[in-house]
Amino acid sequence: MTQAVTHDSDNREDAAPATRQGGNLTRLLLSNEFGLAVLIVIAFTGFAAALPGFTSPFSLFTIGRQIGIDTMIGLAMMAVIVTGGLDLSVGAIGVCAAMVFGWLAQSMGVPLALAVPGGILFGALLGFINGYAVVRSGVHSFIITLASMSIFFGVMVFLSKAQAFNELPAAVMAFGKLRFFGSVSVLLILALVTCVCLSLFYRFTTLGRQMLAAGANPRAAELSGIRTGRVITACHVLTGALAAIAGLMLTARTGAAVPSMAGQLGQDWLLPAFLAPVLGGTLLSGGRVSVIGTLLGATFVTVMTSGLLLMRVGEFWILACLGTLLLLAVLADRLRQGMLRARGLI
Repeated sequence: MTQAVTHDSDNREDAAPATRQGGNLTRLLLSNEFGLAVLIVIAFTGFAAALPGFTSPFSLFTIGRQIGIDTMIGLAMMAVIVTGGLDLSVGAIGVCAAMVFGWLAQSMGVPLALAVPGGILFGALLGFINGYAVVRSGVHSFIITLASMSIFFGVMVFLSKAQAFNELPAAVMAFGKLRFFGSVSVLLILALVTCVCLSLFYRFTTLGRQMLAAGANPRAAELSGIRTGRVITACHVLTGALAAIAGLMLTARTGAAVPSMAGQLGQDWLLPAFLAPVLGGTLLSGGRVSVIGTLLGATFVTVMTSGLLLMRVGEFWILACLGTLLLLAVLADRLRQGMLRARGLI
């Protein structure tokens, strides 16, 4: 009898690791990151076969450079989505920060070593204004940032008289053109470094974990001693800083700080800002972020956009395609969550 019990116990112990491995494999196959990686490979292979110049060193350089910028835009939105908020002013903040950088570097003659941090700090300041207004008013960030988007952009146009700063130091454009191994843009490397830093931030720092906790369950976070108001404000400050970096990256690409570099009111940034994190698995309800997923989401969007443009597909149809992708990503995430919940994996 004792031997039978022992054998049953051994069988259960042997089965447990296999069950865990099967669950981990299922979770991986159903993850946004895995799905995006597959889609990127398919899209890149298809465009490479259809377009002979798609894999040329210069083409890879320009695609990588755009991936870096789109990733930074997506990270800026991801930083505020983590608490269930939204920031419609990321484009306006990025342009304002770039214009401040242009004013410092061109008009005031400030060295780049000071002008660059000055532009980033200005973006963080605008993010702080958003966060403070959200916390103090109790109004959802969607409304606050919808208003601040127009305010920031309008004040910037008034102060700059809609004039571009196109006589920046030559080092600005030289940085934007810098490449490694013939096809790897320095802007892509900057985005990758930022992804690593944010991954470590959310995983190992107290503030990063508090952001995730405040997004997952704000009431429970308050009861555990987390001051959610300060955490929400910190999220908006981080969003502002990342949006400013994206604006400076775009300035380095073009060699000038232009008021219309992100479209009217910065609206051209809204679609990639939402697409990258949502495709990557960041929950709109908050509590979960995927930095790697955001990078993959931005990569997929850039590869698709670049390939379709080279195939002479109209820009309207590309925007329609990206909008459809955003909708499908939200629906697919709900389906994925349901499948994992049905299997008891979440």
